[in-house]
Amino acid sequence: MSENGTSAAGSFRPSHGQAIALLVVCTLMWSIAGLVSRQLEQAKSLEVTFWRSLFCFFAMSVGIAWHWRAKALQMLWAMGRWGLFSGAMWAVMFTCFMIALTRTSVANTVVVMSLAPLLAALMARLFLKTAIEKSTWFAIAVAGIGVWWMVREGISAEGLEGMFIAAGVPLASAANLVVLRAQRAQVDLIPAVLVGALMSCAVTLPWAMPFEASHSDLAWLALLGIVQLAIPCALLVWVARFLPPHEIALICLLEVVLGPIWAWLGADEKMPAATVQGGLLVIGGLAVNALRDRWK
Repeated sequence: MSENGTSAAGSFRPSHGQAIALLVVCTLMWSIAGLVSRQLEQAKSLEVTFWRSLFCFFAMSVGIAWHWRAKALQMLWAMGRWGLFSGAMWAVMFTCFMIALTRTSVANTVVVMSLAPLLAALMARLFLKTAIEKSTWFAIAVAGIGVWWMVREGISAEGLEGMFIAAGVPLASAANLVVLRAQRAQVDLIPAVLVGALMSCAVTLPWAMPFEASHSDLAWLALLGIVQLAIPCALLVWVARFLPPHEIALICLLEVVLGPIWAWLGADEKMPAATVQGGLLVIGGLAVNALRDRWK
């Protein structure tokens, strides 16, 4: 660890392609949520969020203690107000999605969340003065249309309250990515994932009780907390040092495409034609963005 508290991994700088590959790994881990949730027997809604966040908190605590050892608490304290802000944004993302699903349809929620790349691009332009390529705006538009096409049949005007709550996810995601990018040279914000998990636990605890999760459920929820939250979220914080916010948010839309594929492979669920077509549009948008440098 360096003098300013950055992790040893900070000395390794991945190429642009390597950073994208690591981010794709993140989306693979995030996308297992739907498949794993189908294995739950009794845990529902916000109890799932509570346990998932709690296991994420434990995993991050172990990881931080192992990596920074005696300086672990110092690293938490060193984050300052930006650590609290980033932690709050993680908590919003961890929590709002599940709350939104109790008040509106999955389709409405997914469409609202697909605004993340657009919001990240706008915030990066406004706060970081980041130049956004025309090809990136095009890729964001194509990917957004792809997500809409995937879920268009389930979209309705009902559940506007849930859609407003769901909007917290892309807003928090975009704001968090901008902060991660802006503070990358000053402070290591990986421990903010721990802070966010703890905040999420505190917020959802009243609605999670009485606990109904079975022992089998707890095993699956541990998998979600560790593999689907802690590891990819910590990895994203590190990758955010090397990729701009809008590019990260755009690549993260792969999660929407990969989720149905996991359900098809692991639960034998059929994929409607619209899911395949929309998924290809999303991938096409990502390909346009990835190949833009070769077109110059």
